[in-house]
Amino acid sequence: MKYLDLPNASVESADVLILPVPYERTVTYQGGTSQGPAAILDASSQLEFYEEEMGWCPSRHLKSTVLPSVALAAATEAEFHQQLFQTVEKLPRENLLIALGGEHSITPEMVYARMPEGGTIVQIDAHADLRPSYQGSVYNHACPMYRLWQKGYSLLQIGIRSLHEREAELIKQESRITSYFDRLLLQPEIWHELLERLASLQGPVWLTIDLDGFDPGLISGVGTPQPGGLTWHQGVTILQTLLSNRAVELAGMDMVELVPEANRVSDMLAAKLLQKSISFWGMARGFNQHPETGSQIGVVDE
Repeated sequence: MKYLDLPNASVESADVLILPVPYERTVTYQGGTSQGPAAILDASSQLEFYEEEMGWCPSRHLKSTVLPSVALAAATEAEFHQQLFQTVEKLPRENLLIALGGEHSITPEMVYARMPEGGTIVQIDAHADLRPSYQGSVYNHACPMYRLWQKGYSLLQIGIRSLHEREAELIKQESRITSYFDRLLLQPEIWHELLERLASLQGPVWLTIDLDGFDPGLISGVGTPQPGGLTWHQGVTILQTLLSNRAVELAGMDMVELVPEANRVSDMLAAKLLQKSISFWGMARGFNQHPETGSQIGVVDE
């Protein structure tokens, strides 16, 4: 698989590592998330190299590679998540890791491997994902944020609009969990408060994007769609504010819960978010000042 249909760089020379994790075992509503990684990468082949928000071609100045998909042969949930941890732990940590899911249960082990010293999880999501267990499993896709909170990470949740009352109680009581509920973001003072918080974050951060955090009118192809949600421009502004923050040490990010649909609109939105994330991160870290790699972009027919 390729990103933007460009040649894959070697792992040693790549600035961005893209890891497909087509794991789907605990989905509770609409199946198909295992097809998400391939659909995002396929849709990326239809994007222009030029990223209009920042006014540059990221692939002229940084190299990326799509890693082999994480194998799914593990017999149990626990075995798979241990295998995922070991896979990510072996990857070089000086570059940007972007995982493409698959279901949301994949996030904790990647965080443990990539950000073991602790830090902040920035979560775009319709759901709080703070259940201690669900349907008999702590590895359910309803549980990843609870698992991370239990391990001492701070949570900054954005776009939440579906949660159990016990999750709501935990949010109210716990100082390490801050939730910006979806409808409240329509209030200018709350929206600006969120952006100021993102701009002032410091230290290790992991970004996790559950695509159901967006309005299902924009992206209906998700495992558990919910009414409401972020607009495209809200989402882009959130990403730009966070990823342009030079005080943030981005340990990695994931994009999960895409269920590809025949019209390809959801796939394209996810691919465009991937491109913008790389662009914002790369520009803020000065990759636009680097000499052109020359090996990533071939002749483009006009």
